[in-house]
Amino acid sequence: MVRRGGQRFEITPAILLKAYACGIFPMAESADDPRIFWIDPTERGILPLEQFHLSRSLRKTIRRQPFDIRVDTALAAVVDACAEPAPGRTQTWINSQIRSLYLALYREGFAHSVEAWEGDHLVGGLYGVSLGAAFFGESMFSRRTDASKVTLAYLCDRLKRGGYQLLDTQFLTEHLASFGAIEIPRDDYQLLLEDAVAADATFHPSGAGTAESVLQSFSQTS
Repeated sequence: MVRRGGQRFEITPAILLKAYACGIFPMAESADDPRIFWIDPTERGILPLEQFHLSRSLRKTIRRQPFDIRVDTALAAVVDACAEPAPGRTQTWINSQIRSLYLALYREGFAHSVEAWEGDHLVGGLYGVSLGAAFFGESMFSRRTDASKVTLAYLCDRLKRGGYQLLDTQFLTEHLASFGAIEIPRDDYQLLLEDAVAADATFHPSGAGTAESVLQSFSQTS
């Protein structure tokens, strides 16, 4: 629930999709805070798919295939794991309403997860929202070394093969910059967003989802 002009109104999945199309996204102060705030950064983080950087060490990890990578099998568990405390983060921006909204978008085919499994144990993953040819990355987590990095590489391969034009990371972090993420002004982002949302893409392209496809998509190393 958010406030506007002193009045409260409920956010629906349809409103949330319109917000993404306008370039804003929701956050809460903490899991216990029922309020939701719209975020519209002046500088926006994006990860150009053609510039995705796959390091030599991560290539070796992907080649070993230490995880079973699955798609859209456990979005609720991924969201819950992303909301757990982590090193350097004692509070989460995911409250119960935000969680419910992403689960609703998942049921409608707009939210997706990429997951790393060890047997029956979920050890890493990420989730986000797909709209047109834009993908809005929301959060990721890792319980094993490189688990979230591997799922990010699998995501970028999937988006590249599926015809996506924009991978929105919201903010730029040192971690994301190591993969090729950059920061651009809001006006430039809006131009990219407008084109991407109006275009078509598929989150389930043929040829994606294997270690070989990821390694073939991204050849740069360091």
